[in-house]
Amino acid sequence: MVRRSPTRKTLASLAAELGVSRTTVSNAYSRPDQLSPATRERILEAAKARGYPGPDPTARNLRTRRVGSVGVLLTEHLSYAFEDMASVDFLAGMAEASAGAQTTLTLIPAGPEGEAEATSLVGSAAVDGFVVYSVAAGDAYLAAACGRGLPLVVCDQPTDAGLPFVGIDDRAAIAPAARALIDAGHRHIGILAIRLRLQRHDGPISWQEVHDAEMHVQRSRVMGALDVFTAAGIAAESVPVVTQHINDAHTTRAAAELLLHTHPELTAVLCTTDSMALGVVAYARDRGLSVPEDLSVTGFDGIDAAQRLDLATVIQPNKAKGAAAGHMLEKLIVSATSDAPGAPRAKAGGQSQGADQAEVVPRRVLQTRFAPGSSITAPRPRGR
Repeated sequence: MVRRSPTRKTLASLAAELGVSRTTVSNAYSRPDQLSPATRERILEAAKARGYPGPDPTARNLRTRRVGSVGVLLTEHLSYAFEDMASVDFLAGMAEASAGAQTTLTLIPAGPEGEAEATSLVGSAAVDGFVVYSVAAGDAYLAAACGRGLPLVVCDQPTDAGLPFVGIDDRAAIAPAARALIDAGHRHIGILAIRLRLQRHDGPISWQEVHDAEMHVQRSRVMGALDVFTAAGIAAESVPVVTQHINDAHTTRAAAELLLHTHPELTAVLCTTDSMALGVVAYARDRGLSVPEDLSVTGFDGIDAAQRLDLATVIQPNKAKGAAAGHMLEKLIVSATSDAPGAPRAKAGGQSQGADQAEVVPRRVLQTRFAPGSSITAPRPRGR
C-alpha cells in the first residue's frame, strides 16, 4: 500500500491555525522588525512544530520582483578571491553590507584570460544586480553585465564608464610612497605592477605602453609614481617597469627577480600592490639582501601581512570599499524594483539611463593614507 505524505503546510494554513494574517506570518521571516519578539517566537515555534519551512522563495520573488542575491563579478579565477587579501577584505565588506538584508552574494569568476563565454556566464546569473570588481575598460564581462539591464556598480575600474562607481584616486594615492623614496635620496628606482593590459604580458613594459594600458587602476598607480619621479628630475622613460599578469606569490617573486637581475643598480622598488612588495622582500631575503639597508621597498593596499612587516605602504579601505559598493547597489536595486523615477540602470555600451544622468549616477571616492613603515632608508653610497 502506498503511504500518502502528510499535507504540506503552507503560509495560509499556518496563519489560519494561529489566527493571524498571512502578512504576519510572512513578516516573522522577512520583516521581523514589524512584529513583537513574543509574536515572532510564537509563529516560528508553531511553524517548526508543524514542519513549515518558511515562505516559498519563488512566490516571494514573484511578489517583490527580487531574486535575493547580488552578483560580484571578478575577472579572476575563483581561488583568487580567497587568496588575495585585498580581495578578501573587499568581499568581507560586501558581506557586511548584506547583513540583515536577506541578500546573498553570488561570486561570478570570469577568469583573467578573457574567455569567450562572457554573455552566457553573466547572462545565467540569477541576481538582482552586479558589483563589477576591477575590470578593464572594454571588458567583455562588463559589457555582458551592462547588457542585463540590471542595477550595476563598478568598483575600482573602469573609472570613466559613466556608471555608478566606488573606488579611490589611485594616481594621487600612490604619490606619498613615491615621494618618500625621493625624499630618502633614491634616484635609481624600479616599479613592479600587476596586470596593465587585457592581453597577457609578463615582463618589462615601456612608458608608452603604460600610458596606453587598459587597466585603469594599475596604470594610474604607475603614472602617479612617474609624476613624482619626473618632478624630481628623473626621466619617466628611464624608470624600469615590470608587470605580471597573475598576482600570486610565485609570479611576484619572479617579477622581482627579473627587475633586480636586469637592473642591479636599483636601490629602491616601488610596488603597486603589497603582494608585489612581499615578493621583493622574499627575493631580497633569498639573495642575502637587507631591506631597507640594501633595498628600499614600498607597497600598496595595506593588507595585514604588509603591516605586520612594517612595510611602507598605501593603506586603502578595502573592506569599507566593499561595504560602500554593496550599500550603493542595494539602493539602486530598491529604486529599480520600486519603479522610482530617474533610477540609473546599466545598459549595453557602459552607460546608465535615467532622467538626468549627470544627477543620478552616484560616485564615491574613498580616502587613503600612507604608512611610512620601516622599509625605506637612504641608499648606500654606490661602490659599497
